[in-house]
Amino acid sequence: MAQSQGQGHICLCLGRILALRRDTPVAIAGGNRRTGGEFIDGVLSLARGLVDSGVRRGDIVAIAALNSDRYIELLLAVTYVGGIAAPLNYRWTLKEARSAMELARPMTLVVDESCSSWALELQSSNTLPFLKLYVLIGDSSTSLQSNRSFLFMDSIKRPSQGTPTSNPMWAPKEVALICFTSGTTGRPKGVAISHTALIVQSLAKVAIVGYGEDDVYLHTAPLCHIGGISSCIAMLMAGGCHVFIPKFDAKSCFQAIEQLRVTSFITVPAMIADLISYGRKANAWISSDNVTKILNGGGGLSEELKKGASCLFPYAKIISAYGMTEACSSLTFLSLHDPLLQKSGKLLPVKHKVELGLCCHQQNGVCVGKPAPHVELRISGGGNNSHAPSIGRILTRGLHVMVGYWDQTQVMLLDSIEHGWLDTGDIGWIDRNGDLWLIGREKDRIKSGGENVYPEERHCSCNIQESTVLLWLVFLIFA
Repeated sequence: MAQSQGQGHICLCLGRILALRRDTPVAIAGGNRRTGGEFIDGVLSLARGLVDSGVRRGDIVAIAALNSDRYIELLLAVTYVGGIAAPLNYRWTLKEARSAMELARPMTLVVDESCSSWALELQSSNTLPFLKLYVLIGDSSTSLQSNRSFLFMDSIKRPSQGTPTSNPMWAPKEVALICFTSGTTGRPKGVAISHTALIVQSLAKVAIVGYGEDDVYLHTAPLCHIGGISSCIAMLMAGGCHVFIPKFDAKSCFQAIEQLRVTSFITVPAMIADLISYGRKANAWISSDNVTKILNGGGGLSEELKKGASCLFPYAKIISAYGMTEACSSLTFLSLHDPLLQKSGKLLPVKHKVELGLCCHQQNGVCVGKPAPHVELRISGGGNNSHAPSIGRILTRGLHVMVGYWDQTQVMLLDSIEHGWLDTGDIGWIDRNGDLWLIGREKDRIKSGGENVYPEERHCSCNIQESTVLLWLVFLIFA
C-alpha cells in the first residue's frame, strides 16, 4: 500500500532523526554508539534485506530478544516494508512462546542469544511449519554459528536506496504491532495495534511527559511490552538519544545515568524501590541531578517511594499513568512530583481533595489523573443519580484503541469493542474536575446484600474522620 495523504506511519520519524542527528549519537548500547545517519542506514538496508529474504506486506515477524539498538532497528525495518512486528516476552517458556506464535503465525522468527534455544528447538522439531525464516541478532552465538538454517541479521542487509520517508508500506488495516497480553478476559491474546495508535500515543507522551530532542532516554522497560515500545517510539519522534541496557538492574541504570547523563526513563514501583535501595548503599544520591523526567507505571507509588524517588532524583518531574495494551498504553496521566511547582510553593496537582458526600465510593477510589488529549472516556452502567458521579465500567474511544484481537490469520473485533468504545474491564468514576478514579476490576466484583462490592473496598475504612481524602496511588498496566 502506497502512502496516502494524511496517513501515519511510525517510520516517518526517521526523517526528523536524520535532520537532527545525522552525525551525532542516536543509539548507545554498551560500547557501541551509532549516529542518526548510521542508524537509519541500518533500518533501510535491513528493510531491503527483509524483502529480498521473502518478507512481504502483511507478513508477521516475531522478535524474541533483550533490549538493544538492533531490536528497534528490526522493529522499524519490519514495519517499513509493511510487515507486522510481534514482540515475544523473553521471560516466557518455550511452551508459552509457541502458544503465542500459534496465534500470530509469523513467517519469520528473530532471536538473540537469550532466546536462541527456542529457535533451535522449533527449527529441529518443525512443530510450527509456518515459520520459514530464522534470524539471529548479533554473531556471538556458538550454538547457532554452525547452523546454516539460521541467518544473521547483519548478513541479510542490502545497500539502501531512497530517503527514509520515500516509500514506507502499510500492512492491512495499518497494523504495526501484535502485542501479547492477558486481555480483558484473562486468556493471553494478541493485540493488533495500528500505526496511528502508536503515533497519537507517542505525541501524548511528548506533550505531557515533555520528551524532547535534548533528552537522553534510558530503556529500562522491556521492548516486548507496550509501555516500553510506546515510550521508545515517542522518543524516536522527539529526536532524542536512546541508551540501551539488556534488562533492568539498578547498578546498570546508575552507571548509565552517571556516565551517559541520562535525562529520562520509565519505571514500575519495584524498579523505583531497587533504585532507592541501591542509591543509598552506593552513595549515588549526588550523581542523578541530570534526570528530569520519570514516567511511573505498573502499580501505585507509596508515599515512601515517592519521597525516596524525589530525593534520589531531585530535579525530576515524576508522572504516573494508567492504561492498557488494548489502548496502546497510557490513557490518563497524573503528576506525582514537580520540582518547579514545589520550588514556587504551589500545590501539586496530585493532591486531589474530595468532598465527602460527593460519591459514596470516593474514599475507596484511586485517582489516576486526566485523560490524554486524544483519549475519550466515559462511564457505562452507572446509576441515574444526576447529583453524584456515576460508578461503572470505564470505556474509552479514539484513534488509540486497538484494531482488534489477532485471531490466527485475521484481525477480529471481539466483544471488548462496541460502537468504537473499548471496555477496559475496570470500574471507576470521573469527578467534576475530569479526573478518573479507579475502584476495581469488573471481574472481581461480588454481591453483598444486593450491593456491588469490590475487593479494594474491603481494605478501606468506613469510619472517615476528615472532611477531605488525599489519594496518591496511580496505576499503569504495561502488558
